[in-house]
Amino acid sequence: MDNNWRKDRIGSALRDKNPTVLRRLEAGFAVIGDVQFLPGYSVLLVDDPAVQRLSELPRSRRLTFLSDMDKLGEAVELACKRLDPAFRRVNLEILGNTDPYLHAHVWPRFEWEPADLVARPVWLYPRERWSDERYALGSQHDDLREAIGEELARLTLDC
Repeated sequence: MDNNWRKDRIGSALRDKNPTVLRRLEAGFAVIGDVQFLPGYSVLLVDDPAVQRLSELPRSRRLTFLSDMDKLGEAVELACKRLDPAFRRVNLEILGNTDPYLHAHVWPRFEWEPADLVARPVWLYPRERWSDERYALGSQHDDLREAIGEELARLTLDC
């Protein structure tokens, strides 16, 4: 797979060239995360790469982005709950410390996580989790991608 899309995640999503896209939402793109040490990790990307902060969006668009984040969070929750009985909850975060564009992280959390990490922020996981090939997004996540996509489709229709 050509990884050039990683250099411009939003632009490649707009051009239909980002392979992580699960679904186009009203204010952005629901994508599955590059790493899956917590299976179901997803991200909501704003659909304008120039937008760096939530506060840069007009109020109506800001609320739409937050509504999309809620939909993605619920879709991840429903899919993970269905696929893993040890599912606990979903954490939603808008951080913006590394990537310069507005995006929201959706982290599923599970009972099987290490006891010293299960109740702490995901960012405290050891760095090797983020780069270990065992956790890289791949075809082994196709069922998970499909489940989240199905839930997003259902939630989008329900609105």
